[in-house]
Amino acid sequence: MTIQIEYEAERPWDLDYEPIIREIVEAALDYEGCPYEAEVNILLTDNKEIHRLNREFRQIDRETDVLSFPMGDFEKPSDFERLEEQSEDYFNPETGELLLGDIVISVDKVEEQAASYGHSRERELAFLVAHSMLHLCGYDHMEEEERLVMEKKQEEILTGRGYVR
Repeated sequence: MTIQIEYEAERPWDLDYEPIIREIVEAALDYEGCPYEAEVNILLTDNKEIHRLNREFRQIDRETDVLSFPMGDFEKPSDFERLEEQSEDYFNPETGELLLGDIVISVDKVEEQAASYGHSRERELAFLVAHSMLHLCGYDHMEEEERLVMEKKQEEILTGRGYVR
């Protein structure tokens, strides 16, 4: 499994974020039954940069907490078998790993939202990673039913790893 983590926020962060990110990426893939080793790229940045990316890629002119850029074109969530049928598009030819996609997280939003929701920064970071990993596996929350499914899965992933409110 390749989990590439880059920290590009301007200010240093006193949170030991790498073990949390790795744990939740692996937990989400296990939860979803991913049968492959996978590759995920995660960028930790600040509100200014995530605002720019949100405007550039989603045409939404405001900061956000997390952006997900899935590589897979799932017909239904976590249908990994379908991706294997088109392996030249979805697997790294050098490593054989499934290319899941990229996640961008605002460390400023982790801090703000943890304080706002009254839980730890660790829990907030874990939540954003779990949420985004589900997006990389083909889930969405545009419809109410989809949102409820994602919320249940996120909570089960987090609870299974001890990240509770």
